[in-house]
Amino acid sequence: MTTAIIPVLTALPAHAWGNGNGPGWFVLFPFLWILLIGFFIFFSRRMFWRHRMQGDPMSAEGVLRERYARGEIDETEYRQRLEVLRIGRK
Repeated sequence: MTTAIIPVLTALPAHAWGNGNGPGWFVLFPFLWILLIGFFIFFSRRMFWRHRMQGDPMSAEGVLRERYARGEIDETEYRQRLEVLRIGRK
């Protein structure tokens, strides 16, 4: 990526380089903002997806999952109750 930016920076007039000795850092700030916003979007969507996949632990399905995980109910009872919950939700 930096090799693609250098020809663009060399084409700028001398006063755009800051003190005349090197590239002006103001040219790189838009790239940093884009990168920061991209990370924010990526991680916020990832957290939203993870929350959606796990579901609400206090919902009826969450309580049912907890009871099945603790061994209070067996698989057939879990599936029957889950089906009843999902039919009632529709």
